[in-house]
Amino acid sequence: MQKPRGWRTSSYTQPNGNCVEVGRLGDGAAVRDTKHRAGGYFTTTPGQWTTFITAIKTDRFR
Repeated sequence: MQKPRGWRTSSYTQPNGNCVEVGRLGDGAAVRDTKHRAGGYFTTTPGQWTTFITAIKTDRFR
């Protein structure tokens, strides 16, 4: 199994630590909680990641 690489947080992340990190995983992505990095991560396919990002950009979560 491939390991995620290049973990990063959003440029909008606040210093309170309530955020997630995203790592590149092939064409998809891996996501983990910055406060609980040892707790693991979940992965997405390229299509799932694209759908998620589109939903964020179009305010579907409001």
